[in-house]
Order: sequence, then structure tokens, then C-alpha cells
Amino acid sequence: MKSPKSVLVQSLDLGTGPVRVVVKDSIDIAGQPTRAGCEALAEVPAATRHAAIVERTLAAGYRIVGKANLHELAFGMSGLNAWTGTPDNPRFPALIPGGSSSGSAAAVAAGLAEIGIGTDTGGSIRVPAACCGVYGLKPTFGRLDRRGVMPAHSSLDCVGPLSADLDTLIAFMAAVDPTFDATAAGGAPPRLGALDVDADPAIHGAVAACLESAGLDATTRSLPLMDEAYAAGMALINRETYLACRPWLESGFLGADVERRLRAAAETTDAEVREAEAVRRAFTAAVDRLLETHAVLALPTLPHFPLTRAAAEGGQQDLTISALVRPFNLSGHPALSLPLAPDRDRPVSLQLVGRRGDDAGVCRAARHLLGTRPAATPTTTGDAYVQPGR
Repeated sequence: MKSPKSVLVQSLDLGTGPVRVVVKDSIDIAGQPTRAGCEALAEVPAATRHAAIVERTLAAGYRIVGKANLHELAFGMSGLNAWTGTPDNPRFPALIPGGSSSGSAAAVAAGLAEIGIGTDTGGSIRVPAACCGVYGLKPTFGRLDRRGVMPAHSSLDCVGPLSADLDTLIAFMAAVDPTFDATAAGGAPPRLGALDVDADPAIHGAVAACLESAGLDATTRSLPLMDEAYAAGMALINRETYLACRPWLESGFLGADVERRLRAAAETTDAEVREAEAVRRAFTAAVDRLLETHAVLALPTLPHFPLTRAAAEGGQQDLTISALVRPFNLSGHPALSLPLAPDRDRPVSLQLVGRRGDDAGVCRAARHLLGTRPAATPTTTGDAYVQPGR
């Protein structure tokens, strides 16, 4: 199949399994340079060993077919990249693909691979998954080994999968993490708490309809400190990304948007970081308290519809598209984005958040919403939207 524009930066053929995987180009593959979509890294030497997630993927019998494009230095939400090109959004071509794991999301949406491996520091798996109409899981912080992933240090970043099919995503998680088990019998529906958050009315309506059609209570509950957690997550990603990327700030090779963000990030103060850490503790405790009485929390993945690609290429930025996902990077809870039926050619997604360590429980709740049972083998058909009444 011909690749949609700029989805892959390198075609590969590693492993012999039937299920194809693309790997975000901020993750090391031995023998390949890790350029993170950045011209300043154009001449970096090839990696000498696989990242831990690549080793596990190959050991589990998957076949890696390419390195996927991304928003430069994994520091943006639009997926635009002036150096490597911007991946087309296969299902919503007028819209941005979302960032930063844009190529990983676009590849699975286009059917180029069954699994895309991405990274999520402030929504960078779930936002492109939502923009491209596929599934994306941010695991519990620390669940999947980050060795060999840029940046080397992060208190927010998680490696995780994207797929056009929920069972394929679940099978991948079980294959690379032996502690992950989503096969437990369903029994009663999960006790779910729908969160009261600010979002476009059309998105709210689609989420509520999905929950009600599955027989789940759509009455909303409050989660304190969501806005403060978003701001704290921004402060921490700014400080940590600046420290990781400052060697390239004066290179003259950074894209304009990333250079502006890095220069602004350099102004993050120690006091802001201390305040962010205090918010992290308080918000994490608030999420944990709500999850004492609810197995899973539900809310929209995106607060509003994605920018058009033309608007983004014209200079518009929208970091607030991560307003409902970034807080759970701060707290470290697992979060899964599920595509719902589109609204007038615009993507809509539901986000499920679970207890720390209960990534499998989040996936079981998603299965309940889909009305499916665990598949005996991974499927690769994709195009499975959660439909009210299904």
C-alpha cells in the first residue's frame, strides 16, 4: 500500500510476525538514527541498540515496518513538521493529524500497520488518536520501560500503543507486558464516573449518548484541580523539554513553532516547578479518591474539534486541545482514547481513565462500551467506532 504523505520517515522490515508495527522516531531502533523529526539531529549516528519497547515488540513476534514521523522533538500538538513534512490525516484529511505521535496515528488509520508505538508526555498518543479516529493508550506512568526513548529523563512521558482495533491494541499490551491481563470475565458493568468538564456541546452529547446506550450512568461528577493540573503539566513539560533540548536551541535548524516554545520554556522558574509538583500531589490524590468509588472515569478526549490543517499551517496553535488529557500525565493514571461516531466529518473520542496499575481494567471497560468479547486472535480490520446502541 502506498504510504500517505509523510507518515513514515523510514521503511523497515524487522521481525517475521504477521502483525505490523511502526515506531515513533523518538524511539531507538538499532542501526537507525533517532532524529525526532528535527533537522538539528540530521547527522546523528545510528542507535547502537534497540529501545526496551522495540526489544519487547520483536521478542513478542511482531514485525516492525517503519519509523513514524512526529511533531518535531515531540513538542507540539498539531503534528505539523516543516522538515520531514506533515502526515496526512487519513480519515479526516482537512484536519491536523494531531501531535506529537502524528505518524503513528496516521499509519494505523491508513492501514499501513496494525500497531503504532508512540509516546505521551502531555497527550501525545491520545490527541493524535482522537484526531485520526483510532484507539490510543497512555499506560500507567512507568509501566512500559522508557529506556532508549527521547528524552532520556521525564516525569510525565509514557510509551504506549495506538491501533485501529481495540482487541489488537489489547493483544499488543499483553504481548509486551506479561503483567497485563484484560481477559477477566466481564460480570457486572464497570462502575463509571462521568466527569464534569468544559467541552464542546456536540462532543459532550456524543459521550453522554455512548455511556447511556451502554447502560452506564452519565450523571457527571466533579474532579477538583483539572485546570491547575493542566497548568502544572505545562510547567513540568516545559522545564523538562527545555533541559533535554537546549543543546539544539541555537542550532538555527529548529522549526519556528518549536523554537518559540523552547525559548518560552526556558523562562519556567523554579518556583513554578515547585508549585507544579504541589499540584501534582494534590491532583493525584483527588483522582485516587474518586477512583475509590468508581472503577473508571469517563470524559471527552478533546475539549473541542481539531484545527483544520490550513489554519495550523497558517500559524494558528492550539495547545489547549490537550486540556483534558494532560492532567493524567501529571497524575500518572492510565488513560485510553476511544473513537466515537464522527460529528459532521469531525472526530469525536471518549477518554477512559483508571486506577494506577489497572490499565487492563480500563481496556475491559472499553470492551463493555463496544459490546464485544475478547477476540481469540488479533484482528486487523479497523474502522470500529463506538456507536450508540451497538
